[in-house]
Amino acid sequence: MIKFRNLLRAQAGWWLGVSLLLTLALAVQLGAVPVNATDWLVVPTLFEWSAPAAVAQALSPGSHVLFSLRLPRLLLAVLVGASLGLSGALTQSLFRNPLAEPGLLGVSAGAACAAALTIVMVGELSLTVIAPVQPWLLPLAAFAGALAVCFSLEHMARWIAPGSIAALLLTGIAMNALAGAVIGLCTYLANDEQLRSLSFWTLGSLAGAQWLWVGLFAVLLGTGYCCLRPSMRTLNALALGESAARQIGVDVNGLRKQIIVWVALLAGLAVAFCGMISFVGLIAPHLVRLWVGPDQRQVLPLSMLLGGLLLLVADTLARVVAVPAEVPVGIFTALVGAPFFFVLVRQARVQTS
Repeated sequence: MIKFRNLLRAQAGWWLGVSLLLTLALAVQLGAVPVNATDWLVVPTLFEWSAPAAVAQALSPGSHVLFSLRLPRLLLAVLVGASLGLSGALTQSLFRNPLAEPGLLGVSAGAACAAALTIVMVGELSLTVIAPVQPWLLPLAAFAGALAVCFSLEHMARWIAPGSIAALLLTGIAMNALAGAVIGLCTYLANDEQLRSLSFWTLGSLAGAQWLWVGLFAVLLGTGYCCLRPSMRTLNALALGESAARQIGVDVNGLRKQIIVWVALLAGLAVAFCGMISFVGLIAPHLVRLWVGPDQRQVLPLSMLLGGLLLLVADTLARVVAVPAEVPVGIFTALVGAPFFFVLVRQARVQTS
């Protein structure tokens, strides 16, 4: 039994990778429109450079659903889940708190607040002025909102009560309340078209997935992981405390700023493209630590894999539970994540008593 447990721990990445691939293969087959083996035969012609419109018209309904709708959505679910898992692990490492998560601390709400303001304000501005940058306004606004909340949380947590779980959570509650008030005001002022967009952000959905988004998230996630990989050892030192980390030569301030920027970028773009999807960044890192321990060299990559797997499963359930209708994926993550959070709070209370 002990040998099997050690084998599971040593091969955690392999087990998660295989589980992710198997779940992805199953999710491709599930949905309102069935996908047959013959629908895959158009792959060589689908990506031809010549006459893409003619190729698209020649696709069968199953092939069109597969390559234009289902595959980009599933791949985006994996990438966004990985981004949320990585940002959650970084947030917990930054605050040295297992209850920290971009959604609970208001980072996602800050991104959604900035996105809501952009949706409403852009509709009132002259589109001729902002037309060249309009496709990037929403991601940039979401990133700016997440970045502002991250810096505010980092300074307030150190100023009010360093290391206090209660102070951190109360600050996150205040951030969420403030962002919720602004989103409510935007909802009140929005027209019908803007209301539909705002509903998308508040509930969370992957229905609008595009190949461009998949490519953007793949580049972002790969760049973020490569930039953070050299800092994984210093993240382990940061877990011992700031003073201990400084004594062994860690640039704590520089490391904090690096973590804040990447948390804001990962969580902000996830909200910009998919709306508010909560608790993935809380569940994935915590389960990984229970599995392999606190070493950040394992926690960060495995949190990415598990986060992608969790969001892929949640999105698949959202697509098939009420066919042909669709349930927002944020509802599923909240239904699972809220009880999980209560368990973590109870464990934290038992450990401190």
